[in-house]
Amino acid sequence: MMPTDNAAVWEMLAPRNIEFGPGSALKEFTHWRLSKGPDDIAWLVLDRANESANTLSEAVIAELDAALAEMEGIGAKGLVIRSAKEGGFIAGADIRDFKDVSEVREVEKRLRWAHGIIDRLAALAIPTVAVIHGYCYGGGLEVALACKYRIALSDAKLGFPEIRLGLHPGLGGTFRLTALIDPIEAMTMMLTGKTVHAKKAKAIGLVDAVVEERHVESAVRAAVAGKMKTDRGSWKSGVLGLAPARQLAARRFRAEAERRAPKQHYPAPYRLIDLWKEHGGDARAMQRAEITSFSELLVSDTAQNLMRVFFLREKLKDSAKGASAIRHVHVIGAGAMGGDIAAWCAARGLRVTLADLDHETIAKAIGRAAEFYDKKLHSSIERRDALDRLMPDFEGTGVAKADLVIEAVVEKTDVKRKLFDEIAPKIKEDAILATNTSSIPLEVLREGLAFPDRLVGLHFFNPVAKMELVEVVAHDKAGQATLDRALRFCGTIDRLPAAVKSAPGFLVNRCLTAYLTEAFVMVDEGTSKEIIDRAAEDFGMPMGPIALADRIGLDIGLDVVRMLKDKLDDPIPDIPAWLEAKVQNGETGRKAGKGLYVYDNRGKPKKTSDVPAPGQEMTDRLLLPMLNTCVRCLREGIVEDEETLDGAMIFATGFAPFRGGPMHYARSRGAADIVGTLKHLQQRHGSRFAPDEGWEALGEEP
Repeated sequence: MMPTDNAAVWEMLAPRNIEFGPGSALKEFTHWRLSKGPDDIAWLVLDRANESANTLSEAVIAELDAALAEMEGIGAKGLVIRSAKEGGFIAGADIRDFKDVSEVREVEKRLRWAHGIIDRLAALAIPTVAVIHGYCYGGGLEVALACKYRIALSDAKLGFPEIRLGLHPGLGGTFRLTALIDPIEAMTMMLTGKTVHAKKAKAIGLVDAVVEERHVESAVRAAVAGKMKTDRGSWKSGVLGLAPARQLAARRFRAEAERRAPKQHYPAPYRLIDLWKEHGGDARAMQRAEITSFSELLVSDTAQNLMRVFFLREKLKDSAKGASAIRHVHVIGAGAMGGDIAAWCAARGLRVTLADLDHETIAKAIGRAAEFYDKKLHSSIERRDALDRLMPDFEGTGVAKADLVIEAVVEKTDVKRKLFDEIAPKIKEDAILATNTSSIPLEVLREGLAFPDRLVGLHFFNPVAKMELVEVVAHDKAGQATLDRALRFCGTIDRLPAAVKSAPGFLVNRCLTAYLTEAFVMVDEGTSKEIIDRAAEDFGMPMGPIALADRIGLDIGLDVVRMLKDKLDDPIPDIPAWLEAKVQNGETGRKAGKGLYVYDNRGKPKKTSDVPAPGQEMTDRLLLPMLNTCVRCLREGIVEDEETLDGAMIFATGFAPFRGGPMHYARSRGAADIVGTLKHLQQRHGSRFAPDEGWEALGEEP
């Protein structure tokens, strides 16, 4: 036997290379490569130039048209469309092409042109096969739907996320998907924006086969030869081809949409429902209506602002690119936050040790993690591996081996500093020490620490699995290498880092406190809790400040408010005596079953549903103190720029995404109008509404 080195062994064990068809190309385009093998099957491979992922720009679509024209003269008996990008097929349309458009007719013209090219693909007389690995979203799925067959690799994820951008599918997806699979399933996919994995896609008929890479070529040949067994069509398609049946289903879809997305803020779901209700079963009519509807939605403020949110997300993600060299995380504190941070890190592939003085608390955290993995991880192997990586550490020995130590104990300065004194001598010389404090300045926590350059704040938000943002908190002695690794760590675990400077409350909690405390003042004045919450919800917040305070925990919120009042010059209202009494009596919110609201056994608040519509002043009283604090944080340099601030507030608090973020809303409304309103509120309600001097530098125009 010939000797082999380690490199040769790994090469033998490496995954099989992606199948791209014949090696020699008939035609090389900028983004596409066309080839044909001896079996007369043509391969059209997309590898968008100078981009890490494939997206459908106008240039890419134009070249697809040219490639299809080239196909006509090569005598191919089948065509395969595939991506050369390792990450996936096509991630959708290039959103940069849609930014700042304002003319509906121009959008319609561009869409009709693009539809013509996708229709050309769909009309080819030969079998066409989309081979899909990794992501296949939006316009990418619409290209795949125009093919006669779809073959998926086991890692494929397919979906239409357009609804999250204030849109619906616009390149034929509305009529092709509802014609291909159960229309109820199709509409649910488009209305929710949820993805389906390969196995589910096969079960619903969205793909015709799920194969491993080594079987792609054989599957392609079977499809081209007409030997691939397909399972398409549904009895529901026939029933829902009738207008009365669609009207009944549309009524249900509309009711569900109204619970999730108010029509005045998010029109796209309702436009999609109407499209299908009025034109389902008539592909040509639905195509024409899709183009018009998509074009009108695209130029709307909602879609343009949600696209801005998409770019805010990309900006935060970009700051997290690169390797962090963090493979082992040690979490101290297995309560709700610490346990969930540990579970999330293990789910994202890191080795995690979890320590706590109370062994029962660790056991409960592992139990919560197992429940989370059962719900969110897609295979028994993934669930098993995640639990294997999450290790209870009853003796706390993991602290000496970890690349990152995260402290998530009770929010008290003396407790955290005592812990630092205990663990600092045990931490590796190149390891990072992070605190999950939500409000305590790091200058206070670092006192006596031998290596302040390796201390950073990593402030996660609750619930960890849903809230994407992590505040990466710097202080004046933090090393740049430490901060860079902390940002990259967030990327490793698929979270969005917002770089902020150390100050009481940092950015998000400081701004949120202004919002919550004004709600407490209103309750103190005798205003109904339900009306206060409705004012915020009508503005577009995911929940009102009263419900949010209960969700956070009144005890936690009270500690933050006390600390901010003590440490800051911000004009924070006095804490009502009844709020202090509630916390003392254990009425701390939803977790206790009673807080500002009383909760049923499912954790739902008991609310009075019939409340009058709140006035504009109530909305301004809630939201403008938050905006005023945002401007103050910008002026003080707590956050570097408006984009980071807007992203942080959207992804940490759910600030009405369709408004594009608090600073974008402020600019859209106009600084002069907000300053004038603040002065009016100052006259009526006190100095806490005094406009911050930072408004002067903001100006009125975006």
